[in-house]
Amino acid sequence: MAETLQKITDELRQGEAFAPFAEDPNLYAKKFYIESYGCQMNFSDSEIVAAILNEEGFGATRNYEDADLILLNTCSIREKAEQTVRNRLQAFRKMKEQRPGMLVGVLGCMAERLKAKFLEEEKLVDIVVGPDAYRSLPGLIEEAEGGQKSVNVLLSRDETYANISPVRLDSNGVTAFVSIMRGCNNMCTFCVVPFTRGRERSRDAVSIINECKDLFDRGFKEVTLLGQNVDSYYFNEGEGLENAITFAKLLEMVALISPLLRVRFSTSHPKDITDDVLHTMAKYPNICKYIHLPVQAGNTRILQLMNRTYTREWYLNRVQRIREIMPDCGLSTDIITGFCSETEEEHADTLSLMEASRFDMAYMFSYSERPGTLAARRYKDDVPDDVKQRRLEEIIKLQNGHSRESYKNDIGKVFEVLIEGNSKRSDKDWCGRNSQNKMVVFPKGDANLKKGDYAMVKINEATSATLIGEMINN
Repeated sequence: MAETLQKITDELRQGEAFAPFAEDPNLYAKKFYIESYGCQMNFSDSEIVAAILNEEGFGATRNYEDADLILLNTCSIREKAEQTVRNRLQAFRKMKEQRPGMLVGVLGCMAERLKAKFLEEEKLVDIVVGPDAYRSLPGLIEEAEGGQKSVNVLLSRDETYANISPVRLDSNGVTAFVSIMRGCNNMCTFCVVPFTRGRERSRDAVSIINECKDLFDRGFKEVTLLGQNVDSYYFNEGEGLENAITFAKLLEMVALISPLLRVRFSTSHPKDITDDVLHTMAKYPNICKYIHLPVQAGNTRILQLMNRTYTREWYLNRVQRIREIMPDCGLSTDIITGFCSETEEEHADTLSLMEASRFDMAYMFSYSERPGTLAARRYKDDVPDDVKQRRLEEIIKLQNGHSRESYKNDIGKVFEVLIEGNSKRSDKDWCGRNSQNKMVVFPKGDANLKKGDYAMVKINEATSATLIGEMINN
């Protein structure tokens, strides 16, 4: 199979290359400033938007006071995320009053959820654009420049932006996101994503391989394949199952570009991650041994109310299978506490699942009802806020202990670390991540290394979020 996939990969490489755009804002007549909130997909989308704007004569600037166009790429996953965006918009209000020609646009999931209502609620906003409508930005900007408020939030059944070469915003030149699919078919009752990003559609494998190959040729050493549910990736341009490319095959194809190109992915759904994916990860050293596997809750009844389509036992079985195939695999998760009707006993089930799974890291939240979701229509948000907060604190405390234990267990081990840049605390130290997605900090010493190089590092100390070590001879 590897030889077949290598042949396919070599053939795909002969396709059109992804040419980088010039990113010096001084080369452009106008300037845009963009802020991204929420998931990695939003940050990836902002790079697509930057490419579209470059073609229209806009160059990126890091200073919003210099911008002719300010864009906020938004998240709707929680109420707090939306409030953050509204607060940020107010910071631009006085500046826009002083510069009437400046345009303000809202992109992404919040734009899709609120649509034209956003223009009524936030008077300073000129443009509202949903995640599938970024190609229409040039026309919307032209309308807004003429004094007309502009909206396009239409969802698409086939838009993947596959032929757009993203402009790498705020790039460290080492790591990059590559979107492989858009949308989500999993109608989790708490989630707005299916309503804001539409149904799943997979990007063609040719464009994915070409983009990853181009990134590697330009000096990038790590790609993260992105999708709301990467494990359901499926592309078949021909007829017959022999032409089908599953996520496991796509992973292998990207890994075969070069053993020096690291491959990560996010996010996986527990019902879809297969043994084929796990065996492919185990087979290739350059596929990072790290999986983000959101559980959301540890009780089967709550999981059913969430429409997660798996049980507590199924999830624990998947964790066990990961450990069997890749004993050194890093594992993280998402947890929501205080979902509708959750009892103390069901909360305790989440804690016990955490004890059994021993996650290296977790994103933990109390339930936030989102308008328009199935949960908002079907269930009563009846867990008091103080109970939600207390349960969240218990979950965070338990996870902090597991994280400390996980990191301390790495003391004495040796890891290959991809150098991403200087440590935040000292330019005398390098920082980078190991295969398990743990941040590692180590002295530069006399070694002639640079960003994008690999270093073998022995771990001597550990906090709950960082490994500290020293280089050893390769």
